Amino acid sequence: MEPLLSFATEILILLFLIIVFLQSGIDKVYDWKGNLSWLKQHFADTPLKGLVPFLLATLSLTEMAAGILCAVGLYEITIMGDSTIALYGGIVSCAALLMLLFGQRLAKDYEGAKTIAVYFVPAIFLVYLLTR
Repeated sequence: MEPLLSFATEILILLFLIIVFLQSGIDKVYDWKGNLSWLKQHFADTPLKGLVPFLLATLSLTEMAAGILCAVGLYEITIMGDSTIALYGGIVSCAALLMLLFGQRLAKDYEGAKTIAVYFVPAIFLVYLLTR
């Protein structure tokens, strides 16, 4: 019970990131064609237009890695009281969000970029908490 109370904030943020990234990664895998079609149109007028399939695969893998690392980190914190893997999950989550932010800004989708910033705040706060 001690790790649950002493890491309550970290556990809640990890749960948030697990939901965000596993759902997003799984959606990209199961609706690959739909996501690819939408993204090709979204990035049609950017320098990334020819890289969309590669970037979608990279982002999908990064999101799945973030979700899995956060899930393993959650287990590690609650069972062993160690936060190393959770920290890696937070860092990979931040990297995935920065990839998304870069794409949205390049596509001049400023509303989408603002939404990503909302997700970035808890992810970077998790990294802060786990490195202090």
